[in-house]
Amino acid sequence: MTINKIAFCLVSLLLLGAAEMQAQFDQNVRRSLFSDRKALQVGDAVTIFVSEDIKADNSATTTESSDTDLNAGFDLNTGSDPSGLDLGVNSGNDFRGRGQSTRAERFRARLSARVISVDENGNLQIEGIRTTKINNETQKITITGYVRPADIRPDNSVFSYNISELTLIYEGDGNITKAQEPGLITKFLRILF
Repeated sequence: MTINKIAFCLVSLLLLGAAEMQAQFDQNVRRSLFSDRKALQVGDAVTIFVSEDIKADNSATTTESSDTDLNAGFDLNTGSDPSGLDLGVNSGNDFRGRGQSTRAERFRARLSARVISVDENGNLQIEGIRTTKINNETQKITITGYVRPADIRPDNSVFSYNISELTLIYEGDGNITKAQEPGLITKFLRILF
């Protein structure tokens, strides 16, 4: 073995060792004693606290009234016997309508999501899916959206109201879900009316 080969091997080992040390340094910087581990890059996980309280009230009142009167008169006199003809038409329309809608929803859950991309501003695009099946009842929660790194708490969690462009889907399938659906006749009558 020549001196050049030995030098090449030593330089290669030094470069590999430096690359390994740099990787460990980068990892230790993110896991500093003075900072908490937060999701910052693709593949990192973050805990989502879903806390949604939605309440909406809507009411409307409509009153409409319309009246139409049409009168005509005609008198015809022939000799000593007066006779007259009167014609009258009346029309009316009265409408009153009232509607009210109240809706209140409350949804609480906790699930993990992972960072699937980082946009040019440093915001993290996240996606999380949780599926559970208990006694033939399947429940699936899907959440997607964007999180600012500043909104991630020190324990690597974020509340759902801090997620922009939030899409939250909660689906259920099983015996309980099917029992809550209307029957076939009710569905048919809804189509007709």
